Amino acid sequence: MKSEDNKLLFFAPAIISFLMLMLGLGFDHVFPQDWFQGWSRIAWYAIAYLPVGLPVLKAAWGSILKGDVFSEFFLMGIATIGAFAIGEYPEGVAVMLFYSIGEVFQGMAVRRAKTNIKILLDQRPDVVTVIEGNLTKEIQASAAEIGDVLQLKPGEKLGLDGELLSERSSFNTSALTGESKPATKEKGSQVLAGMVNLNKVALVKVTAAFHDSKLSRILELVQNATAQKAPTELFIRKFAKIYTPIVVYLAIAICFIPFFFVDDYDFSDWLYRALIFLVVSCPCGLVISIPLGYFGGIGAASKNGILFKGSNFLDSLAEIDEVVMDKTGTLTEAVFQVQEVHFEPGFEGSKILHFVNALESKSTHPIASAIKAHVGELDPEVVLDDVEEIPGQGLRATAEGKELLVGNFKLMDKYAVSYDIDISRIVFTTVAFAYDGEFAGYLTISDTIKADSQQTVERLNSMNVGITMLSGDKSSVVQAVAEKLGIANFFGDLLPEDKVEKFKRIKADKGKVAFVGDGINDAPVIAISDVGIAMGGLGSDATIETADVVIQDDNPHKIPIAILIGKKTKQIVWQNIGFAFGIKVLVLILGALGLATMWSAVFADVGVALLAVLNAVRIQYMKFG
Repeated sequence: MKSEDNKLLFFAPAIISFLMLMLGLGFDHVFPQDWFQGWSRIAWYAIAYLPVGLPVLKAAWGSILKGDVFSEFFLMGIATIGAFAIGEYPEGVAVMLFYSIGEVFQGMAVRRAKTNIKILLDQRPDVVTVIEGNLTKEIQASAAEIGDVLQLKPGEKLGLDGELLSERSSFNTSALTGESKPATKEKGSQVLAGMVNLNKVALVKVTAAFHDSKLSRILELVQNATAQKAPTELFIRKFAKIYTPIVVYLAIAICFIPFFFVDDYDFSDWLYRALIFLVVSCPCGLVISIPLGYFGGIGAASKNGILFKGSNFLDSLAEIDEVVMDKTGTLTEAVFQVQEVHFEPGFEGSKILHFVNALESKSTHPIASAIKAHVGELDPEVVLDDVEEIPGQGLRATAEGKELLVGNFKLMDKYAVSYDIDISRIVFTTVAFAYDGEFAGYLTISDTIKADSQQTVERLNSMNVGITMLSGDKSSVVQAVAEKLGIANFFGDLLPEDKVEKFKRIKADKGKVAFVGDGINDAPVIAISDVGIAMGGLGSDATIETADVVIQDDNPHKIPIAILIGKKTKQIVWQNIGFAFGIKVLVLILGALGLATMWSAVFADVGVALLAVLNAVRIQYMKFG
């Protein structure tokens, strides 16, 4: 009911003006009144004009004080006041009335788009339950502090980011990722604001303040996304600043120049034509509907779990010729399992594995989780010193005073560790290890291809978008994944700097190129791509900061959806531009020739603006999946 009252409040000035206009037209043509003449008639229409005209005139004056004389408000003001000046009072009221209604609808469309995004993302409760000793109390979520322990009942939403203290709990994460399948979290796992507890009471320790949660940052990101304007949007704004004064001078020319060339020149007739010209030429439909089109595209993407950092990236993604993808975490699950363990003679396998497990625990790579799952919990007696990460190769440390190396065979080569292994015959990802300068053995790990990867490749191919896969994984693994998915271009055994060089060559050959990666390791390539797309952005703060587009879950199928939304947004924006210009030019010509009325001008301005806004809004209701 409150929402309906707000809508009526928005339309109240228009309703008052409309009723007075209808009564005035009735007094003029249906049931004439003796008193409705002269100054009383003028006063009636002037009062009818004020509710809708006064805000526009105030806005025009405010723009003039800021140095922006030729605003749309100025155009509407002089056009309608001019109509009063030549005695066309009903038309003056009608033009401003319909303009005002159009502005209300446009404002409502923008508010609806923003509200939809906010409702979609800001799923946090206002109140949370905090445990203090043996008691619980409810406080404002914004008042909770880092370290507080929250009690989360079944069906409740988590208000802040935190660490799960309970042994296990299932959460609905759809508000964050768009993924309907519940996620089961183990003790120590990160849980995020907006997740819904599903089965039993859970305890969560707060790890980030209310305003620092990932959900807050993403919400701010989307709401501020229009700060980075698309080229089309920037062009229209610049165009309007040049176009509007030209139109005013042309209207003056239409009014006065015919005096020197027309024998039966009638000032009122030519002023009326000039006023029609002014009303038609008002660029409000373009200036408002185009940003709304881009905002609608950002909103549609958000509904699909895709976050654009600016409308310019919608345009860029619409023109992408090639998508370059990382393998692990993008096309594959990044959930590894140890397949085979091989030790060289003379090494105690159990001891070496515990060393490897301890060193890999210092890494965030998914391989570390696979090794831990295979070996078990860390051995508390294993102490590592001088731990060092070698980018793209592995880890180095000192264990019991001796050098320990864990990584790929490039790491073995770097430290001149000799081995008698034909690595070309090993298909799976290989983790080699050396101890005290001697090759100790290796283990193999395999990853599984995501269920939607095949569909992603097929859909990109159907859109005539090329695909290249780059990976630091060994070439045999990359080849096996590429062949299974039908990707013709692929490169493996790439260090971060190799990826950058390879990407530069692809970009030089293919035109506009997007890069899809799953974290901070891909930042150098994301930095030089036309559009950087981050997979699983909720898992990495750095990803949210560096990427242009963030896919909230790890679903690769969102990549073609993001491209489609970019293409559809651009299509709608250009439809609005073509439609608005076409109608306006036609009515401008008719108005200058005296063949169009003020009512035609109203349609060409307000009607076109409304249709353009409705066209822009419809993208939010399209299905792209």
